[in-house]
Amino acid sequence: MINYGKQTITNIDKLSVLKTLKSGFLTSGPKIKEFEKKLLNKFGGKYCSVVNNGTSALYIVGKALGWKKGDRIITTPMSFLATANCIVHNNAKPVFVDVENQTFTIDPQKLEDKLKKKSYKAVIAVDYGGHPCDWKSLRYLSNKYNFVLINDACHSIGSKIGNNVKYANHYADFVTHSYHPVKAFTTGEGGSIFCKQKNIANDIKKIRNHSIEHSMKEGPWYYEVHNAGLNFRITDLQCALGISQLKNLEKFIKARRKIASIYKKELKNDDRFILPIEKKNYFSAYHIFPLQINLNKLKTNKRKIFKLFKKKGINLQVHYIPIHLQPFYRKKFGYKKNQFINAENFYKKEISLPIYPTLKKTDLYKVIKELRSLK
Repeated sequence: MINYGKQTITNIDKLSVLKTLKSGFLTSGPKIKEFEKKLLNKFGGKYCSVVNNGTSALYIVGKALGWKKGDRIITTPMSFLATANCIVHNNAKPVFVDVENQTFTIDPQKLEDKLKKKSYKAVIAVDYGGHPCDWKSLRYLSNKYNFVLINDACHSIGSKIGNNVKYANHYADFVTHSYHPVKAFTTGEGGSIFCKQKNIANDIKKIRNHSIEHSMKEGPWYYEVHNAGLNFRITDLQCALGISQLKNLEKFIKARRKIASIYKKELKNDDRFILPIEKKNYFSAYHIFPLQINLNKLKTNKRKIFKLFKKKGINLQVHYIPIHLQPFYRKKFGYKKNQFINAENFYKKEISLPIYPTLKKTDLYKVIKELRSLK
């Protein structure tokens, strides 16, 4: 079966995990800090905390910032549920702003239209598919309207603006990563938080570990808890894998971009398909390859396309069902269809094609052949 995404694990990765397994430290050991240091060296930022997944990373940012009932947080409807769920779990209200219709990242003009009417605590922007948002404009708006700017960069690990792979930490106040198996590199499950303020970085590390605060008040064993915390820790085994995987990031991205270039070359003159664009001076890591299908040019529909490809041994995917259309968000917050037209129209047409570093050339051209055969 040809899947839309897949991890790439090398023998060196396996040996790195095995070495840690034999070290005596399975969790809360030296690999945690080592991984954090290497992430900072690669992606910039002042402070980094690794956690058990990307969803936790987003939740912890809201917790550290003290989001509460009555706070309004803006995000995009074109993302995975976790981006909005982290707002809800911090008792704040998610407010959606539509995407622009080229890169399907949050639209700065529509964002400013919203900001002019009310105040908002934060904006979570998503580098959809690996293509960076217009971060220069978002930073300008953050300074102008005084909100915290967060980059949910789970899709864009290894992406660049200009030649700068550290752009996310340059523009945003907080950056979160996911290291799920289908991401640019993996720790199995895992994530990280980058931030610029030492006091908040310290709070993040406390939240990660049950909100425990260590003290010598009664002795070296002593600790206190002033808030009911949870366990968001990652293991040394996962960090060992991440350290090893990170060494191959450029190789992985190069392979993804090669696959993307072949899709574009082979499908560019076919008006049944709308290809993802890459704006000038932007460099996408191509976490996914979101192809839009001109269904009015075909006699089939999206459901039938998925079923047909499944029979041919190809698993397609969709990224994403706009969050505001989910029953929970419609019932609790009153969101409706046709509120965010660009996101909804994109969803109707989008399918995610297989793209991962070890995708065989024969499998790649099989996908292209099946696309060309659509009627």
